[in-house]
Formats: sequence, C-alpha cells, structure tokens
Amino acid sequence: MKICVVSDSHDRADALGKAVSNAKEQGAQAVIHCGDLIGAHTLRPAMALGLPIHLIHGNNLGDSVALHKLAGNQLKYYGPDARLELGGRKIFVVHYPEYGRAMACTGDWDLVCCGHSHQAGVERVATVKGGSAWLVNPGTIAGLSAPATWVLGDLDAMRYEVFKLSMAA
Repeated sequence: MKICVVSDSHDRADALGKAVSNAKEQGAQAVIHCGDLIGAHTLRPAMALGLPIHLIHGNNLGDSVALHKLAGNQLKYYGPDARLELGGRKIFVVHYPEYGRAMACTGDWDLVCCGHSHQAGVERVATVKGGSAWLVNPGTIAGLSAPATWVLGDLDAMRYEVFKLSMAA
C-alpha cells in the first residue's frame, strides 16, 4: 500500500491538493497529514480526489469544530496524535519531531510520521527493543521557510521518498 504523507499546509489548499493529486497518480491509497492544516476549507481540493485522509491538528489548531463536523468516512480527525494501522503496518502520527523520535524509539511502531520543523527527512531509528522504525517528516507542503515537500511511502517495501512540489500544470 502506498501513502501520501504531508504536513504544515498552513491554509495552502492548492498546494495540498496538488501533492495529494501527484501521490494518487503514483498509486497512493491514503493520506496522512501531520498537522498545521489550519482551516477545514484547506482540505476541499484534497478531499475531492477521494482518498481517505488521516489528520492531526499540530500547534496551529485552526477550527477544530469545523474539522470534527467534516470528519466522516473519508476524513478521520484524531486531535493531537493518531494511532493507525494501514497496509498491515502500525503507524503513529504526531506533529512534533522530538515526540516522533521518542515514539519511534519505543519499538511499538513500524512508522512514525511528524511535521512542525518544515524540514523534510526520512530516517531509520534504532528502537529500545533491538529493532528499528522509520521516522518520516514530509516538511511543509506550504513551502514556508523551506521548499514545498511531501513524501510518498510504500508500506509494503517500507520505502519513503521526499518530493518537491511543483505547482506548474
């Protein structure tokens, strides 16, 4: 199963929609948003593509009431963090990278996704149980103080690739 991982869209609906569209074209079947969406309206272009979206809120909460009202079959809104199982993998989603690293180190998760820093990165982290987990930060899809980036993940192969977003048609 392939997934699109995004974060820090900061009300940039067009950029979020374009990243999800690009990911869907490459076979993504679900979206994980690691927070700082801000307004619920930001989801409109991405939701129009029909993929399930798993969303946490980050430190820029926005309108949580509107997110709760929008949540349903396609949109799952978890609040400050999420515990998911997708493609047979255990996934933890949190906004802050330091919390993400700590959760990856527990050995309880195959994949931990985070955001906040606006710096994209993919890293294999050693766990206290003697194994490893993947820590993925897609950066900022909004392109604030950094290039606009997102991640395409392959949960079967456990491979993750950072893509720069191009808004050209």
